[in-house]
Amino acid sequence: MATDRGGDVFGALASPVRRELTALLLDGPKPVNDLASHFAMSRPSVSEHLRVLRDAGLVSERRSGRQRLYRLEAGPLRELSEWLDPYERFWRERLSDLRELLDEDEEDDR
Repeated sequence: MATDRGGDVFGALASPVRRELTALLLDGPKPVNDLASHFAMSRPSVSEHLRVLRDAGLVSERRSGRQRLYRLEAGPLRELSEWLDPYERFWRERLSDLRELLDEDEEDDR
């Protein structure tokens, strides 16, 4: 994963609004007006969030008549998941070690 792309993806997903937009796009492409209807903000503000997601490669945009349809792109999320995998394994091992330690303490208390 390219470091600059990774930073873009992390930065783009740092916003709760942008995370919600990506969740809304899980069901398939949607026009910007449909997406904007889920938020208490102006359509141009939602469009700005979508631009950040697009610049990070997380969504793509295409015109369909007068509408702009946005679609979730899996590539950057896959790259992010692959990058995070070793850290997930690290924490899973640490939690397993903690569980074993707590089980030993519980047995000692009996």
